[in-house]
Amino acid sequence: MRLAANAVMVLTTILLLAWPAGRPRGLTPEPPEAEGMLHIPAGEFWMGCNEKIDSSCDADEKPGRKVYLDAYLIDKTEVTVEQYARCVRAGRCKQPRTGMHFNWGKSSRERHPVNGVDWNDAEAYCAWAGKRLPTEAEWEKAARGTDGRLYPWGNEKPSCAYAVMREGGLGCGRESTWPVCSKERGNSPYGLCDMAGNVREWVADKYKEDYYSSAPSRNPEGAAGGSRRVYRGGCWVFILASNFRASLRFGFSPGSRFFFLGFRCARSATP
Repeated sequence: MRLAANAVMVLTTILLLAWPAGRPRGLTPEPPEAEGMLHIPAGEFWMGCNEKIDSSCDADEKPGRKVYLDAYLIDKTEVTVEQYARCVRAGRCKQPRTGMHFNWGKSSRERHPVNGVDWNDAEAYCAWAGKRLPTEAEWEKAARGTDGRLYPWGNEKPSCAYAVMREGGLGCGRESTWPVCSKERGNSPYGLCDMAGNVREWVADKYKEDYYSSAPSRNPEGAAGGSRRVYRGGCWVFILASNFRASLRFGFSPGSRFFFLGFRCARSATP
């Protein structure tokens, strides 16, 4: 009896030690961890304005330069309503904004990108999932690869063949976002979906207009000061080609919750 009791105690101890720190226990939904992530190898890429082929660059995209990044993992898709709902049920994420053009609370939108979340909501979800928001540099490399192309798919003009955008009406005529990865012809060189369509995406960095002029050339992490956070990518409500360029960048208050704004997560390739 004593041996049996000791064996049960040892087994219980092993299970408790193996349980990931900070994960909700009991019947709460478990985070997705590395599910659906793609590996981006270490190396240089062209970041910012490529003036050889791009005449639409804004001042905050200059100067374009070579940037080196360590290897990392990043979500293939934008975080979906279905994925985000698991974090809400676990009590670790706030419910997104609802209403017209928002996907939360609408039937048949489970596979659409979650929108109506602010920067803090996105950061909370990624932390719950054992990940983090990508840096601005990580996002751009994953979006355009290493050759300085204009868009994730290359240099061809944006259309509904490549991205969920405003062509024939909002969202390619559907008046909404689409399920993630609906436009695989528009995937990035690394296979990521919707880097220039569906929703724009929060990233980790603080925004500074002239950051590129002083940013490090190795693993840049954004400006040291400032209150705005960077968001990237194209969106289902825009039509101008310039709004889908991989180097385009903006900054908003981290408390902003817009219908055109969602996110995806990343994590380092090594602990």
